[in-house]
Amino acid sequence: MPKVDRLLIHNFAQIAEADIRFGDLTVFVGAQGTGKSLALQWLKTAMDGRQIISALHDAGHSTEKPEVIVDLIFGVGMGSAWRSDSVVTFNRKQIQPKGIGRLGNGKEKVFFIPAHRSMLISDGWAAPFQKLTSDTPVVARIFSQNLFDRFSARGGDKLFPLDRVLKREYRDLINSSVFHGGTVSLEQDRQHAKRLKLTHGKSQLPFMTWTAGQREFTPLLLGLYHLLPPRKMLKQSDIDWVIVEEPEMGLHPQAITVFLLLALDLLWRGYRVVLSTHSPHVLTALWMLRRLKENQARGELVCRAFGVDASQQLQKVASSALTKSYHVHLFAFGDDGKVWSTDISELDPDSDDERISGWGGLTEYSSRFGDAVRDAVNEGDR
Repeated sequence: MPKVDRLLIHNFAQIAEADIRFGDLTVFVGAQGTGKSLALQWLKTAMDGRQIISALHDAGHSTEKPEVIVDLIFGVGMGSAWRSDSVVTFNRKQIQPKGIGRLGNGKEKVFFIPAHRSMLISDGWAAPFQKLTSDTPVVARIFSQNLFDRFSARGGDKLFPLDRVLKREYRDLINSSVFHGGTVSLEQDRQHAKRLKLTHGKSQLPFMTWTAGQREFTPLLLGLYHLLPPRKMLKQSDIDWVIVEEPEMGLHPQAITVFLLLALDLLWRGYRVVLSTHSPHVLTALWMLRRLKENQARGELVCRAFGVDASQQLQKVASSALTKSYHVHLFAFGDDGKVWSTDISELDPDSDDERISGWGGLTEYSSRFGDAVRDAVNEGDR
């Protein structure tokens, strides 16, 4: 049986209780402000606390007071969210703010790609950790430092397409759904400073003129590059978990499908993946994978569903996907005005529990719209 890790959050900020069990691929859903990001940040903290505190120290922050630690990790003003009755445990080990610096071995075990990642790239260049203020959650500052290091590396000016980094099928899909024949690279501007440019023929488009989807997808793609080591290694040896917040931001469903295929590639490589999403497209894919697994389907059907040829490499990825575990958790406000989590992993459209049949509210309105059309047709036939 695969290991099931468990995160429990009790009385932190708006979360009354979140009881999360993680599979190979775990998805958080729920309306804005229900604490999904807070739970994801606690997962990162539980495994990488020592790395986080070290990064804060290196940037000149004092981490002596527990409330200051919470502020620095989750953003200024969050220190008051930790109360006397707050409890966070990971795999039954209780976490206290003052003990976060002793969690983990100092190496990064969880790679976190935050939401609003395009905001970390100012004028086409990523900001280092210390340039971002403590208003910014620490996971975003760490990710921005990763982008800064990639931008600053020698010989790494061309960013997409890159041979031998992504499988050819993935490159072709990204090209057709996101960049449309363009080349992403770091090019010198008129002030002789390197900046992100998207080149189409003779045109070089600066970062802020790109589409919203291109601006959001590029740092996401660069983050995924970090997880794809050179040569014949399948994964980064220290990193075991990948968290991606709202991968669908700004993207057409075709591009969301490409990302989901990349997520399956991460699973094949041996990573555990955790997503937060507002996209029914993501849960539709999970529903399909769970049903195919239950019916002992062939990997070829996964390739067909994602619109890719069943090459030998992709057959491996697809077949691996049908051996993985998939969990979905809904974060929602209860009658008491607090947030409670619910396991809706079944994703059964026929369930009597509307939270499950409605996939955490992501299909609620499409069902209502369909009901309205059906009623109108029925009334017109009278």
